[in-house]
This record gives sequence, structure tokens and C-alpha cells, in this order.
Amino acid sequence: MGSRVRAKKKRRWLRLSLLSLFTFFILIAVFCIYQYKNGVSEASSGQINQKVFGDFKGSEPHYGELNVLLLGSDSRGEAHARSDTLMIAHYDQKSHQLKLASIMRDTYVDVPGHGKQKINAAFAFGGPELVRQTLKENFGVDINYYAIVDFEGFSKLVDIIAPKGIAVNIPYKMSYGIGMTLEPGKQVLHGDKLLGYVRFRHDRLSDFGRVERQQEVLQKIKDQAVRVQNIVKLPKLLGTATPYIETNIDTPTLLSIGKGLITEKSKKIDTLRIPVQNSYENERVNVGDVLNIDLEKNKQALNDFLNSSEEEGRSQK
Repeated sequence: MGSRVRAKKKRRWLRLSLLSLFTFFILIAVFCIYQYKNGVSEASSGQINQKVFGDFKGSEPHYGELNVLLLGSDSRGEAHARSDTLMIAHYDQKSHQLKLASIMRDTYVDVPGHGKQKINAAFAFGGPELVRQTLKENFGVDINYYAIVDFEGFSKLVDIIAPKGIAVNIPYKMSYGIGMTLEPGKQVLHGDKLLGYVRFRHDRLSDFGRVERQQEVLQKIKDQAVRVQNIVKLPKLLGTATPYIETNIDTPTLLSIGKGLITEKSKKIDTLRIPVQNSYENERVNVGDVLNIDLEKNKQALNDFLNSSEEEGRSQK
């Protein structure tokens, strides 16, 4: 008799546990949906999703290593905008190592079907697929996915990830071309001003300084994004980002990358700039001022960086 009572209590406890667990997941789902819709409602209609790009023929990832083409669009409504920022993000799903290679916009390369051009023209001529082809032809790098970011949404995303702002040290006054004035000195910048900081390029370092600032800010945003208090903001962040990001990365891969970055939050982003030091000359050609690079030297540097181990990658700049 006692065993029957214990069995009934055990079944009842099991049912209550399952019911509680089910209720918990329902609440989590409702919260995520609410946060996602709230993010969408706060985002204005982004321009990126209004443009339809052709098929992207990126290769399948191998051994859990992903190369993602990151493009920042400087579009202000024009049909054939050039890419304002071009980066290759390399992520190893096993080691959770993240690398970031910035390719300067004035790098002079062969664009398939268009001859010698600045590399940022490839996006205007043929969208992310032509950029992929250009990188493959010139540098021998296989790209698996792409993500195009409309800078209009940058400030909104930053303010969600880092509501207290991002600390930077501005070396000199910045104003020309960014629609604001940033005074020199150590300070904390929020969305719009942080966007101005990473886009400014009219200084003695020109686009080189801008690339350094972009890599600096992305590292700091990544550090903020993986903090525990920001994990609960993820649905809202995704909702806010939706109008401003066009990508072919599937949801399981996105979740895998996000999980890896969160669990390995102490790791720094390894960075590289193309062209590397002492591998280019400033020239003026028919398409304007360009960086005429030593192609083989930069091709080798980029491939070594993307394929190096974690220890080797940290030593490359």
C-alpha cells in the first residue's frame, strides 16, 4: 500500500515538474517575442532590406571555420552605393576564436568583368557576390557568408548593447564629413557620436586611422555584448537589427556563433589590416587615388592570418 502511495506521489511530482518546466519555457518564449517585436517597433525602416541582391555563391564551411564578408553600406538612397567598410570575419566554431581582417576601401585590385578598380567599387557593380569573386580572384580567400549593415541602424544597436556608452580617446578634433564635431580627449560616446568616430577619415592617417578606430570599437562592442546582462537583450537586439542587416547566415549558425562568443567572452579579437605595412604605394590613376599594393605579399599575409592558430594569430598585425 505504501509503495502505491509513493508511486502516485512520484508521478504527481513528475507531472508538476514537467508542467512547471513547460510554463517556464512558455514565459521565456513570450518574453523573447515581446522583446523582439519591441526591437522591431523601435527600428525605423532600414534601406538595406529594400534592395534585392543576386545569388551569393559562397563555398560551404570546412572543419567548422567560417569566413563572413562584412560590408558597411554608405548608401543614402542611391541605387549603386559603394561599400564604405569591407571586412572578413573569421570564426572557428571549435576554438571560438574570432579574427577580423579589414581591407581598405581604396585597395587597387582586379574586379571580375570591370578591370582594375578600387575594391569598394565591387559592391556597387555586383553586390556581395561580386565582392566575393573579387576577394577570391585577388587573395585566394573563400567566403562562406555575407552580412551587409546599414549604418543608420548602428547607433540604435550600440545604444542597446552599451546603454552607458563606449569609452574612447579622441586624438584630435573630428568634424569634416560626419555631420558633428567631436572634441579631443577621453570621453564616452553613444550611438550617433560613436558612428561619427568610426566613420571619420579626414585626418593625417586618412583611411588608415578609420580602420584602426573601427577595429577598436568592434572589440569594445563585442566585450559589452557578451556580458550577462546583455544576454537577455538578445531578442530585442535582433529585432532592432532586422531592418538594417541583410545576411544569408542561417539561424542555427547564428545561434552557434552567439553561444560561442558568450561562453568564450574573455577572448580578444585578432585583427589585421590589408594592405599590410610596407606593401603598397599611393598612386593616382583613372579611378582616383588608390593604394597600389604588392598583391602577393598581401595575399600571403591575409591567408596566413586567417589560417593561423590562436597563438600565431595574436602576433600578426
